[in-house]
Amino acid sequence: MSCRVKICGITNLDDALMACRHGADALGFVFYKNSPRYVSPEVANSIVAQLPPFVTPVSLFVDADAALVSSVLEGSSRWVIQFHGNELEDECASYQRPYMKALRVQKNDDVRALVEQYSSATAMLLDAYKAGVPGGTGEVFDWTLIPSNLPKPIVLAGGLTPENVGQAIKQVQPYAVDVSGGVELSKGIKSELKVQEFINGAKCG
Repeated sequence: MSCRVKICGITNLDDALMACRHGADALGFVFYKNSPRYVSPEVANSIVAQLPPFVTPVSLFVDADAALVSSVLEGSSRWVIQFHGNELEDECASYQRPYMKALRVQKNDDVRALVEQYSSATAMLLDAYKAGVPGGTGEVFDWTLIPSNLPKPIVLAGGLTPENVGQAIKQVQPYAVDVSGGVELSKGIKSELKVQEFINGAKCG
């Protein structure tokens, strides 16, 4: 099965369309104001309105209030949600949209038990843990901490690059991979060459 690719931290239309041309399956938009990749709901929805079909826009929130989430979702019926904070399942499910829940994996975590807490999720995103940083750390975690045969599709994140994505897919066999900093020229601005190499590495081995 071909691994799917999400290019996260999209901040402008040119990068969005460029990623689509090279075969991105999903694009991530960060609605967390402390992130250097933050984008406003208005800008993000204007980009989503111009995306080609069969590309999924993913809205990333970190313990956001309901008003912010709703202001994004009201702009397009295409949104899938990614919760990257301490949200419990009831909150995640309350928006009645497909969602992923991100887990920051630590050495002593019972990953299977954590995944099972979100039975309504469509997938679980596994990312590196770094104290005080909800995501986008650019760091790889120990992939051997991921149990086999988890009950949800896995989206692998955390320090992925064009150089290591092939090995990551071979070892973890995730449903999808997620990259942000690993394909950037600067925070929030993508490198076309790196995006192309990353997607080719993920889909062609």
